[in-house]
Amino acid sequence: MAADPAGTAQIRGALARLRRATGLPVAFGGLVEPGRHRMRISEFSGAATLALSGLAVTSGNGLGGKAVALARPYAVTDYSRSRRISHEYDAAVAEEGLRSVLAVPVVVRRRVRGVLYGALRTAQPLGDRTLNAAVGVARDVEQALVAGDEVRELLTAARPGPGHGAERERVREAHAALRALAPRISDPALRAELLDACGLLAPVDGPAVGEPGVALTPRELDVLACVAAGATNAATAERLGLRTETVKGYLRSAMRRLGAHTRGEAVATARRTGLLP
Repeated sequence: MAADPAGTAQIRGALARLRRATGLPVAFGGLVEPGRHRMRISEFSGAATLALSGLAVTSGNGLGGKAVALARPYAVTDYSRSRRISHEYDAAVAEEGLRSVLAVPVVVRRRVRGVLYGALRTAQPLGDRTLNAAVGVARDVEQALVAGDEVRELLTAARPGPGHGAERERVREAHAALRALAPRISDPALRAELLDACGLLAPVDGPAVGEPGVALTPRELDVLACVAAGATNAATAERLGLRTETVKGYLRSAMRRLGAHTRGEAVATARRTGLLP
């Protein structure tokens, strides 16, 4: 089984958010094991015992297994007595003292990647507001996992090759795509990790200094990276979520800082000084 530390970290970080959003005192979850029809519970917040730690939940079995099999959220008012689920895991659930439980799948590109659970130690209905709040937290995890997947795909596409030709152009396109992706990521740690990945593709990353007196702000570098990959101002604006006039302003500012009179000259200077790959 291949480890997924980034996915595990996303599940772990989501549990405290789930408890805040739903008011449920216990939250736990884990990832679906690659290539296997089961997920393993590995992360906890508010648990009193280790009864559920490491529990492998087979697709279709129990509440979480049902969420995996059908890729839909489910909730039960009294876990051990519910007729909506099978009862392979009743002993572990009872040892932790859980009664009302919800399970929300984390679905990325039509594949269930994990499950988030929330629970009460009393048997009472979990209303739509609670379930919708848990689904909202799962959607945040899905977006973060999608962003992480895109980063890995871009880095794979930009494997180091000769410093010229098609291989070098792939590196430049990947650099521009990564910089455009960064502002869409709300998680500061993941965003910083992505920008560090940009640094693997360019000798210096922004805010950066190449030749003495030459520096670009992060947004100026974002715009220039898109321009360097061949994007028009309009395409750059769409990619970065900016207005076209704003892109033009950043580009003018970058050209002024680089002492360039044209877009092409700005790109060439930025590459020569190590601001762009």
